[in-house]
Amino acid sequence: MNLTGVELRRISMPLVAPFRTSFGTESTRDILLLRAVLDGPSGESEGWGECVAMSDPLYSSEYVEATVDVLKRFFLPKLFAAGHLDGSLVGHILEPFKGHWMSKAAIETAVLDAELRAAGRSFARELGAVREQVPCGVSVGIADSIDRLLDEVAGYVSAGYVRIKLKIQPGWDVEPVRAVRERFGDDLLIQVDANTAYTLQDARHLAKLDPFNLLLMEQPLPEEDVLGHAELAKLVRTPICLDESITSARTAAAAISLGACSIINIKPGRVGGYLEARRIHDVAAAHGIAVWCGGMLETGIGRAANVALAALPGFTLPGDTSASDRYYKTDITEPFVLSDGHLDVPAGPGIGVAPLPDQLAAVTTQTEWVTP
Repeated sequence: MNLTGVELRRISMPLVAPFRTSFGTESTRDILLLRAVLDGPSGESEGWGECVAMSDPLYSSEYVEATVDVLKRFFLPKLFAAGHLDGSLVGHILEPFKGHWMSKAAIETAVLDAELRAAGRSFARELGAVREQVPCGVSVGIADSIDRLLDEVAGYVSAGYVRIKLKIQPGWDVEPVRAVRERFGDDLLIQVDANTAYTLQDARHLAKLDPFNLLLMEQPLPEEDVLGHAELAKLVRTPICLDESITSARTAAAAISLGACSIINIKPGRVGGYLEARRIHDVAAAHGIAVWCGGMLETGIGRAANVALAALPGFTLPGDTSASDRYYKTDITEPFVLSDGHLDVPAGPGIGVAPLPDQLAAVTTQTEWVTP
């Protein structure tokens, strides 16, 4: 198949409530969607990918305007010139370009979706999924007060989420966690996520979280401080999970060998795509390391692919694959609906979902068609 064109579509998606983390607060998502059109022996096929880069370079060095620029100036011309193209080749073709993992992931996903739709194969089956449903956790942002946090967690528990992740930062950590644990008891699965907000000098303070029987402590230190995480793992009882530090199967193997983590959060956008995400899964499984699927407030496009990934055998912990209504009043695809704490894995060709034309048009702010 040959890549004949790519639509770059910007959409604006208001969140049902502001989402606050240690690096900022989001109220509306500025999202870049890619629609790739491939031509092959059976005619044209199209596929969708969602870029998870944020508006500002706060979570990572990538941001939406930069993804548009690097795609138009470098990535798409290189892929157009490649001739024969399939999803497995995208990463190799773009390998000379440093970084820009979220941009690479978006175009790889769109090409994979188009390729698999043409062949009538599902994304989940292609990745190696072994489950038809996946258990779902939910990420809870930093609240204005502990009372408000408890009300929010109560709503998610009532909705059926099987795991609660609490965002933390210095000044908002021990007491919120204590309040949630005391309110909901020892049976509720709870983990925390610091998004790199601490340093190794905070180890004694972070150890105060140990009595709360947490599943894990996610990315407490800066992403480049892998050795610091290895040292922290010796000083706290709560299992250390790496997120931002893991950018490839190679970095995952290094972190594991250093003892920097006993759990890994795999975010496909952060590692360059779902094929590299599967390689990280395989490395972790070979070392007996649990993995789970993280989220970046995706629409149904990105959520469908994440749910497929989370159905692989090594994903033994609930991920941030929440239902559509966790973040959006109206999704751009048929909504993902929580059922007994689980989401169904899409079984149709490709990622198994596509944007609904009316919903997509209502949130579109800009489109651009790029051809060779």
